[in-house]
Amino acid sequence: MPRKTNDTLALTQAGLNLIQQALSIYDSDLKLVVGNRQFQDMFHLPDDLMTPGAPFSDTVRWLVDHGEYGEVLDPDGFVQSRVEQALAFEAHYVERTRANGHIVSIEGSPLPQGGWVAVYTDITPIKRQEALLRARSEDLADQVLTHSEELAQTNRALAAANAQLEETKRQLTEMESRTRLTAEMMPAHIARIDTDQYYTFSNRRLGSVIPGRPSNLLGLHASEALGDEAYGRISPYFQRAFAGEPSVFEFTHEGSGRRIRVALTPDLEQGDEGGEITGVYILSMDVTEEAQARAALNQTRKRELAAQMTNGMAHDFSNLLTIILGLQSRLSGMELGEDARDLVDATHAAVRRGGTLLDRIASISGHSEMRFEATDVPDLLRGLEALAGPTLPEGIALDITLEGLDEPLLMDAGSVQDALLNLIINATHAIGAAGTGGGGTIWLTVRAIRETWIEFRVTDTGPGFSPEALEHALDPFFTTKGGDGSGLGLAMVYDQAKLAGGQVKIMNGDCGGAVVSMRLPLRPAQTPMAPRLVLLVEDNPDIREAVREMLISLGHQVVEASSAEEAEALVDLEGLGLVLSDIVLEGDETGPEFLSRQLAGGLTVPALLMTSLPPDDARRATAPVPVLPKPFTQAELCAFLSQEVS
Repeated sequence: MPRKTNDTLALTQAGLNLIQQALSIYDSDLKLVVGNRQFQDMFHLPDDLMTPGAPFSDTVRWLVDHGEYGEVLDPDGFVQSRVEQALAFEAHYVERTRANGHIVSIEGSPLPQGGWVAVYTDITPIKRQEALLRARSEDLADQVLTHSEELAQTNRALAAANAQLEETKRQLTEMESRTRLTAEMMPAHIARIDTDQYYTFSNRRLGSVIPGRPSNLLGLHASEALGDEAYGRISPYFQRAFAGEPSVFEFTHEGSGRRIRVALTPDLEQGDEGGEITGVYILSMDVTEEAQARAALNQTRKRELAAQMTNGMAHDFSNLLTIILGLQSRLSGMELGEDARDLVDATHAAVRRGGTLLDRIASISGHSEMRFEATDVPDLLRGLEALAGPTLPEGIALDITLEGLDEPLLMDAGSVQDALLNLIINATHAIGAAGTGGGGTIWLTVRAIRETWIEFRVTDTGPGFSPEALEHALDPFFTTKGGDGSGLGLAMVYDQAKLAGGQVKIMNGDCGGAVVSMRLPLRPAQTPMAPRLVLLVEDNPDIREAVREMLISLGHQVVEASSAEEAEALVDLEGLGLVLSDIVLEGDETGPEFLSRQLAGGLTVPALLMTSLPPDDARRATAPVPVLPKPFTQAELCAFLSQEVS
């Protein structure tokens, strides 16, 4: 908690301690919010019942056990009755005689947020004066008058004190309301635990970070509030925080698939670095989307680095293979013996494998763009089944199960199908390598994990992964197929998943067989952009016609221009709702330059670009608006417009 907030709380507590009456405030769950020193002294309460979060029922029980209410025949029933009265949150005023003979008045008022504030006043002197007046009213008329004046003075003082108390109560209520509202509006879970790991403060946002967890945490132990998995991950950092070491860390919550960032800060008494640690402040938030974007960016950087390292080598290697092929072709035309011809054929086959390997290296290290479009998952799986069917050897069955996912999702359908087909082919090889003779089964299960991931899980009846494969199967060029494998199959699946912000895990099933889980971000397809008038700027007439037909099929009206100069005359058309321009245009001005000038001049409609230029081209890299890479399908265009135009 910031130093200023600590100072404010300390100042508030000090002010309450100066009030002559005892005061206590309990929240809607009958947990103590604050009590002043007079409250503790009046009823001789122990320190643990003065700690924020102490239950009202425990305080009543302590008072009963220590004779505050005299002899109570049914303590449990008495406590329950007092709790039920308190939960009614009704204004009340009572006077009662305590076991020590003192008379106390109790005035309770409900708070707007729930809970109540109570003021306790020792009125024993006033009651004694009243008794004295009644006993000696005939003999001591003068004294009656004097005591009446003193009583009036006391009442005036009491009224003034009550007025001050009401103002204090109002200020406390307002401050608590502002603090609570601010905490609830934060897109994160904010809380504090004491040294026993019980919550003394919390907003109601834990469930938005870890789905399924409770919202009202006051009085709960951290293990009960967080659940076994999250508590097991966070608990070691709690111990470090109690030792005075702040920390910020992230972990993946397997139960929900969420990526969670947690910051723990020790609560030092009075804000003094050398003071005693009285608890730990907690700030946690869901960073799943950030982690997905970070993973995709990291994978892109890895690919770029790999491309830089391999491009030159691949170029030289390709030249060497070309030379070898030429020499082998000349050898094959000579009169050679049968053994020599077999060697020539083997060399030809090796060179062809080298060429295939180069293509795979280029695909895994070169630039690859994700082409997201609204995808119907059942249709995608039907297409996959049609593709995979002919590749399955006799006796091997493919069983596909889809759990829900009826609504379209935003994904690169082509890369997903390629990855799944790769996994299915790997599974058929594994089953064949097992030598069972009786065939086997490959199961593909597709399901949503909460609202975070879509999981594609491929399981087979093969021998499973060896310990070495479990450690290295996702590494490029690792293979268990000897000379028949390139070692790039699983690496390509891993690469495609990472580019999409997803993850791949490999394991062995409980009953044997390999299990590969590919999780991709679950992105519901957005509603298609409503029809509008689109200014299409494209200098190639064939491409302009193709894109125009796509836009018309999506329900839009289109006006066309082939250059920035032509578009200049159309950009102010009444009812224009979108400008879609190519980057390279005929004339002196490029698409980005044209749009930048229009945006600076006050263009208010959305503006987008399209291009076939590579991502590292300066004209594309510095584009002022989102760019759609060419070529694209109508579905990809629809998804791009829906995503980029609000």
